[in-house]
Amino acid sequence: MTNLAPYPVVHMKKLVTILLFAVFVFTSKAQNVNKLIKEKNVSKIIHTLASDEMRGRSALAPQDINKAADFIEKQFKKAGLSPLPGLTGYRQEFQKVKLTLTNLDVIIAGKRIPQDYLLLSSKAELINLNEETPIDTIGKSQPLFPTLSSIERKGGNKIVLVAKEHEANFKIAKDYLGRPKILDPGASSTGSILYILGHESTADISIRASQSKETITMANVVGVLPGKSRPDEHVIFSAHYDHIGIQPSVAGDSIANGADDDASGTTAVIALAKYFSKIKSNERTLIFAAFTAEEIGGYGSKYFSQQLEADKIIAMFNIEMIGKASKWGQNAAFITGFERSDFGTILQKNLEGTTFQIHPDPYPEQNLFYRSDNATLARLGVPAHSISTDQIPTDPYYHTVDDEVATLDMANITAAVRGIALSAKTIVAGSDTPTRVDKSQVN
Repeated sequence: MTNLAPYPVVHMKKLVTILLFAVFVFTSKAQNVNKLIKEKNVSKIIHTLASDEMRGRSALAPQDINKAADFIEKQFKKAGLSPLPGLTGYRQEFQKVKLTLTNLDVIIAGKRIPQDYLLLSSKAELINLNEETPIDTIGKSQPLFPTLSSIERKGGNKIVLVAKEHEANFKIAKDYLGRPKILDPGASSTGSILYILGHESTADISIRASQSKETITMANVVGVLPGKSRPDEHVIFSAHYDHIGIQPSVAGDSIANGADDDASGTTAVIALAKYFSKIKSNERTLIFAAFTAEEIGGYGSKYFSQQLEADKIIAMFNIEMIGKASKWGQNAAFITGFERSDFGTILQKNLEGTTFQIHPDPYPEQNLFYRSDNATLARLGVPAHSISTDQIPTDPYYHTVDDEVATLDMANITAAVRGIALSAKTIVAGSDTPTRVDKSQVN
């Protein structure tokens, strides 16, 4: 009988060697990311960004948000990042005009209407509304928010009578639409819309309203790690560093610290900048961006997108709220717009064999793809997606003064940052290029 034993033995030895090498490579990478992205450093960064000293980082309060910008700049400098070409520093500044309501007095048939029943949405400094202004209505059977959106899109001067049945949602709308309006310098007015709750007639109406005008400077904070062999191909890691600032006091606390939203994402951007600058594996240029004014209309990411060539942006990792465990527990996150490119599939492939997982967005009804800064770049065709762990339908701290560091899980943030670092490896290295987003399918 011919002895065939040596052949399978040799084959098995080779297979074992290959498997051991693969395990060694993976273990080395995992140990590397664990060594360079440490929980104590993550904790230190987020405690600073979400401290009371930052006063909620409102983009409308330069004296507050600039403290956060100063801190992020120092972190980018420590990471050895370069300024964006064309800038002398890390701040990408731009100007906006802020219109703030200073007076609103409405009298109908001799009775003054309470402020809680009024909502003025206007991009005009001078308000010209009177009894001859066109009238519209939102009846009790009409959905309030979609109808408001339709009216706002049409613009023009208008008085809208809102059924009393919408009282609860009217307050929510007032908090959103009643905020100061942000305009480009030199922009023309699109009209004024006055919403009045619980009235069926505007007979004998008197309206006096005015707004103050102020030019404010906003700033993204941006740092660059130049690519070695593909410097003209850009990969973006981003988050917004603004939040909603000072709010009505709850139990003596009026500072909406925004620890999860989005100090957690900004912390990730800083940690990733330090990580990639140390491992020096990026063949493509990496851009680390902390955007301003996401909470009031995405103005920071819009300005940023206008300064770059969209065709040169290979991918965007936008990180939004990773402070608490996902619905799958720790070591898992989801990406928005999974079906719009193969970005998510590439991330999943790179995470094979690791303890971290990326899933498609489990909350499509929340429309999260459009609710962060990724949407601006996606509209230009960039594979731009947000990565999150937040269980947003049940998150009790979202946009409240209770969004503080004490509510967060530092181990979850650290695991998410490590997972993002590993998931990005082939995109950063230039061996994978995500498919483009179909611009015609992005609202």
